[in-house]
Amino acid sequence: MLTRTTSERASSRQLLDVLIRAGLIAVLCVLCFRILVPFMNLLIWSLILAITLYPLQARLRERIPNREGLIAMLIIGAAFVVILVPTYLLGVAVADSIEHVMAVFRSGNFRIPPPDESVARWPLLGERVYEFWQQASTDLTGVAHRFAPQLKETGLAVLGMVTGLGAGLLIFFVALVVAGILMAHGEHGRVSAVQIAARISGPENGQRITDLCTTTIRAVAQGVVGIAFIQTLLIGIGFVLMGVPAAGLLALAVLLLGIMQLPATLITVPVIAFMIVTKGIGTSVIVYSVYLIVAGLVDNVLKPLLLGRGVAVPMPVVLIGALGGMVSGGVIGLFIGPVMLAVGYQLFWRWVRDQPGTALPGAHTDSAASDAVVAGNGGQVEAK
Repeated sequence: MLTRTTSERASSRQLLDVLIRAGLIAVLCVLCFRILVPFMNLLIWSLILAITLYPLQARLRERIPNREGLIAMLIIGAAFVVILVPTYLLGVAVADSIEHVMAVFRSGNFRIPPPDESVARWPLLGERVYEFWQQASTDLTGVAHRFAPQLKETGLAVLGMVTGLGAGLLIFFVALVVAGILMAHGEHGRVSAVQIAARISGPENGQRITDLCTTTIRAVAQGVVGIAFIQTLLIGIGFVLMGVPAAGLLALAVLLLGIMQLPATLITVPVIAFMIVTKGIGTSVIVYSVYLIVAGLVDNVLKPLLLGRGVAVPMPVVLIGALGGMVSGGVIGLFIGPVMLAVGYQLFWRWVRDQPGTALPGAHTDSAASDAVVAGNGGQVEAK
């Protein structure tokens, strides 16, 4: 009886020690998380940029061996030039446009041309559009007073968007610098990532999960940013050939919409309507309109080809992760979403396949088959 009581006391003491240690570890984790929260976006962006740009570092390392720091500095310097020059030119163009608009308003010479009679014959909303347009061309001040609250809210929203864009650009530049530091220690970082993944998911999964996260981030960078750039180039050429006012600003808007996974038709359709109203329906306008419509939908063709390329999970998994991450976490969620979903997909199917003593239909018994991953088009099985 005494022995039993002593054993129970020892067991209770051990349980109390475990709970105290777990509590202290939880407190430490919470404190560390609170300290890192202000820098979380910066750190995540730095990791994304470092992983995306590191293949370039690996290629330059072959020509400049043993100079990791110099190579990273050259890459980040080139990235700064590529980003800063268009940003500066865009800022100057926007400032000049705002100054010109303000000068026209102050001079009192700003007039809206009257609508064409054909506008009234548009289906559904033709008469209302014609009446509103006619009123704006004759009494612009009255229309401005009528919609003053809406114009004020729109102006505040645009101002907030510009401010947020400036802050995001500043964070992006700082993240580039931190990414350069990470790339200079890329090999050590890769080893550390494998060790962390192996500690969390087991030694047999560490390398696989690390490679999966890396390829997913790079595939999203190519499939999102790359497709947005291609689409912007195609649509921007159309804007220039059609002589659309502020073609550069509209092309930038297309680029931002592409990165945010919004359709480019939000820009192209109003531009097409503007060209039809101002130039009429002619052969050139019809040709350019069809071209803009096709260019605005090209992402639907390129996205399945590029977004999941090189990733050992089906493309719909990456696409759903990108869209869901974008909705829940913004632009950063665009990268985190597919990574989390791809890792979960891999671990789930590995757990399904690793059933001891159970022969699954179509499964192989050798070690190579146990490492097979469901990937590719139509759910093909790809051996690693």
